[in-house]
Amino acid sequence: MYGTTHLAKNSFLKILSKTKRLISKSDHITVSGSVIPSPDRRWCGPEFKNDEYYLKSSENEARRLVEVLGCSENSKVLDVGCGQGRLPIGLLRIMSNLHYTGMDVNQKAIDWCNRYIAKSHPTFLFKHLDIYNERYNKQGKKTDEGYKLDTEDKSVDIVYLYSVFSHLEENDMRAYLSNFARVLKRDGKVFFTTFVEKDVPDITINPPDYRLKISGPLHIVRYNKDYLFSIVEEYGFSIIKFDHGLETDGQSGIYLKHS
Repeated sequence: MYGTTHLAKNSFLKILSKTKRLISKSDHITVSGSVIPSPDRRWCGPEFKNDEYYLKSSENEARRLVEVLGCSENSKVLDVGCGQGRLPIGLLRIMSNLHYTGMDVNQKAIDWCNRYIAKSHPTFLFKHLDIYNERYNKQGKKTDEGYKLDTEDKSVDIVYLYSVFSHLEENDMRAYLSNFARVLKRDGKVFFTTFVEKDVPDITINPPDYRLKISGPLHIVRYNKDYLFSIVEEYGFSIIKFDHGLETDGQSGIYLKHS
């Protein structure tokens, strides 16, 4: 009887110890004065597990907005697909008075950003987008032509989306572009990435001949360059810069201006 009780007690203590370790494991760390997600919680490729690489990438994205899109401390930025705050972390390292709104379909990411960014920076807001996405949010609501982002008309200077359109169906991308045309000020700018090639079908979801290994639904949404450009022009945007294949996983960077 004693042996059985002793073993049961040891098993219970081991489970309790493991539970305490899991609970106490932090979801954030501080690097060079910035709070960032702990390595096990970061998205993107394995290189983002490196603290310095992650922080440098956040600064580079912030500088992209400043150097190419004219972002200043007076700008209002809308970040769709903000994740766990890679862009705002970088922005906060180079400027302080910016008005920023981040949106994402992942509730846990928004919770993290509210806990570690918005709490200390009142001009940085984060909102959950409960929108259906086969890859990231199957329980969300499907968009239609009348869908409206929770953002005022003509209130935004810059819209930023990194690796968002690369995982959306065309009708969802169009819904976003329609909203961007509504919320942007005159001459407002947009930056987004997706997979773009010449001499391919207008749009292909998870192309079987692609250079990357396909992993799950909507992993790669590839556009024909001319077709993609024709879509953005439908919504009143002009192309101001196009960087082919220079972004993550060979995505292209597209810079737009709204007239």
